[in-house]
Amino acid sequence: MTAGRLLSTRGAPPRRRLLDRLLARPSLVSVAGLAVVVVLFGLRAPGLLSAGGLAGVLDVAALLGIGAVAVGLLLAGGHFDLSIGTLAVSTAVLTGVLAGPGEWDIWAALGVSLAAALAVGVLNGWLVVRTGLPSFLVTLATALVLQGTTLAGMPLLAGAPRVTGLDEAPGWRSAAALFGSTAEAGGGVFAVSLLWWAVLTIGAGWLLWRTRFGNQVLAMGGARRAARELGVPVARTTITLYALTAAAAWLIGTLTLVPVASVAATPALATAIDFVVVAVIGGCLITGGHGSMAGAAVGALLYAVARRGVELSGWDPRWSQALLGVLLLVALMVSGGVRGRLRAAPRS
Repeated sequence: MTAGRLLSTRGAPPRRRLLDRLLARPSLVSVAGLAVVVVLFGLRAPGLLSAGGLAGVLDVAALLGIGAVAVGLLLAGGHFDLSIGTLAVSTAVLTGVLAGPGEWDIWAALGVSLAAALAVGVLNGWLVVRTGLPSFLVTLATALVLQGTTLAGMPLLAGAPRVTGLDEAPGWRSAAALFGSTAEAGGGVFAVSLLWWAVLTIGAGWLLWRTRFGNQVLAMGGARRAARELGVPVARTTITLYALTAAAAWLIGTLTLVPVASVAATPALATAIDFVVVAVIGGCLITGGHGSMAGAAVGALLYAVARRGVELSGWDPRWSQALLGVLLLVALMVSGGVRGRLRAAPRS
């Protein structure tokens, strides 16, 4: 920071200094929103603040948070992925078909579905790099292909729209311990997905802000052409980001399948939009160049509290969508200010 800029900051009025702090941490929007919905629905539906209510909120937030973290990394790099929700369903269906009618060992089925997910992620990244088309359109096309293939193919392969009885597959007990175990505390039942969410959030935050790869992602999201000229491997970084997102989709599908030992082919395009909304509310710039994994986690909590609070209050579920829409608009306006600051900042 130069001396002139330092004096300018010190001499700025309190309102300007507060605005600067807000723009420096766009994730504060989600923190403020979370405080509002906790107070609002805590008074309206006290059961939300009980151990059982907290377990219900965290159960929703965990899967949302895993997806939001992966999407947040992509947004930091200046990309979208609208196929993550559909890919989660497709990989879970593939696991179910192999372990159910196919009578595979569950670990072999999980390994094949993970490999398939990574192949789709690499394909997404390669298509974005190769064609130069907007990632929004490329991944939307992928999502539609996956959705149609899954909905039409599952009845043909499994003979029914749902596969059940997966807990009879060889190796199921160890898979259930890793992906479907629970712990009871204070009357609430907490799923192991919370641990996965916490580990991935911490790991993604470290990856983005403490590693060379994270610097490359932020540089690519801030100015792709300049990053390429400075030697950032844009193609490799992009494909890696999409592979990581695909792995997160596989994990979401697995964490959904294993606890109930069954799976059904259901459309999931809207889920991908939820992940984007949560990540943006959490402080990830939709234009790239900045991301907050902790903010994405808070955004997932905000979404889950609003959704569960509306349900427990007996309100029309569409009110939760309206609230999230308002918060998204606020987050987008703050993101615009952050983007302006990033463009104005001197680059070495």
